[in-house]
Amino acid sequence: MTIKDIAKLSGCGVATVSRVLNDHPDVSAETRRKVMAVVEEQGFQPNNNAKHLKQQASSSIAVIVKGTMNMLFADLVERVQSLLRAEGQDAAVYYLDEDANEVAFACQLCRERRPMGILFLGGDRELFQAAFQSITVPCVLLTNTASDLGFGNLSSITTDDREASRQAVMFLASQGHRHIGMLGGNWSCFQIGHSRYLGCQQACEELGLPFDGERQCEPCRYSLEDGYAAAKVLLERCPELTAIFAVSDVTALGAMRALRDLGKRVPEDISVMGYDGIAIGQYSLPRLTTVRQDTQQLAERGVDALLRGINRRSSPVHELLPFQLIQGESVARLS
Repeated sequence: MTIKDIAKLSGCGVATVSRVLNDHPDVSAETRRKVMAVVEEQGFQPNNNAKHLKQQASSSIAVIVKGTMNMLFADLVERVQSLLRAEGQDAAVYYLDEDANEVAFACQLCRERRPMGILFLGGDRELFQAAFQSITVPCVLLTNTASDLGFGNLSSITTDDREASRQAVMFLASQGHRHIGMLGGNWSCFQIGHSRYLGCQQACEELGLPFDGERQCEPCRYSLEDGYAAAKVLLERCPELTAIFAVSDVTALGAMRALRDLGKRVPEDISVMGYDGIAIGQYSLPRLTTVRQDTQQLAERGVDALLRGINRRSSPVHELLPFQLIQGESVARLS
């Protein structure tokens, strides 16, 4: 009896069965139950000697990506891998669901694979605050800040999200928009979406624009599908909106499709602005106006901080990187 046999009998993939047998946290309870039922029925025993040898041999850098639909992270992964290869380092990439516990997964990874260091793409600071202390290898958190968490082995490199969002709303207001909605993200104070929410709120307060978070803002996951659904909810609740600021480009693109299906033209009837600056936004119709994050600099600074931590046990660094406002065609000036 092999893992392939277990996969066939349980109706799951080989990789999924492997994660269940290795007790990885990124598996649903139902899938775990299904696999373990077959394991118990067949009396399957994993080859622990082979597993032990694999654990001992592993020395690569782990890249943990939080979210499978985030196109910004896809660009960052490619850049990070290229930079690590240039330094003669291997990288093992692990993709987690947007709502998964990346710190619990990293703890498991350290026990089983013993990576030299870990690069987190995205992360919930609440999870780091609660459980990161058990991780001892050098780590870097990209696209969120860990400056106030106080861990001696955790650096962070991120865009100045609050100021970027503030300037995005300021730009919309400069085009005559007074009723501006915010779309996407998680408003928890430990999530990156919270910084973008605060930037939006700050701009509205400075300009004297109406801002009712419960009414004008609709959170959602970072995906086309969720952006589409959330935009419809937001417009039904706030039909007076003349502009939407989406906290990611994929959310903005989903919203534009929803607006089209609602019979609204972008930007003639309603303007849309995104955040990230991913390539696909510059090929959409209309071309997306957005806040561009510098993915090359994010990757370079993150890899540099991680390698210095691994090779020299350097003290952690925490950096806020600049951003760029890209004017496309999805925002119109009100007459």
